[in-house]
Amino acid sequence: MDILTFIQENFLADIKTYKPTKFTKPDKLIEIASAWKGLEMVIEDIIEHFGLDRKRCIEFGVEFGYSSVVFSNYFEKVVGVDTFEGDEHTVNKGDHFEETRARLASFTNIELFKSDYKDWIVKDSGHYNLAHVDIVHNYKETFECGLWAAQHSDCTIFHDTESFPAVRRAVIDIAKATGQKAYNYPKHYGLGILVNTKAINKIKEEYE
Repeated sequence: MDILTFIQENFLADIKTYKPTKFTKPDKLIEIASAWKGLEMVIEDIIEHFGLDRKRCIEFGVEFGYSSVVFSNYFEKVVGVDTFEGDEHTVNKGDHFEETRARLASFTNIELFKSDYKDWIVKDSGHYNLAHVDIVHNYKETFECGLWAAQHSDCTIFHDTESFPAVRRAVIDIAKATGQKAYNYPKHYGLGILVNTKAINKIKEEYE
């Protein structure tokens, strides 16, 4: 297989570019370093575009809580799951659960759990309006966690589709496995978006 065919089959096929129609800064943010910065401007657009309810959100990969706070602006309940010990792709390797919990204490609709995603997904059978996957950026883990998220949510978003090809590949493969529609927002290290069209009302005609 030549390199062009490999790229087309693994990175370009079955995924469309997401083009926000508006950019909205959430009312509440925290000042902390985060590779997620910039993506907060498109979350409301995604929610409105795909007609998501705003009741329940889950995220795997909280780190210091920047994205958790973003989601807390739009959902009644945000569940954050993380080991809070970093991974091979993060700078921070120490346990920062208590530090992060204290930082987010004033956001009463956020509940944090110190857990590996593998332990979490075997016990949670709930359904979420939005799921966020931002764990170790390897294919196996992203696919495993992302597949569960896609099967238990109306929309699943994945950070780092541009900076980690394995994440992008996992998004495409999960879309194929579930029959969901896949999109990619290329800015701020990339945000993959999977939409469960069977669970929500409709998608705007320009994305059909």
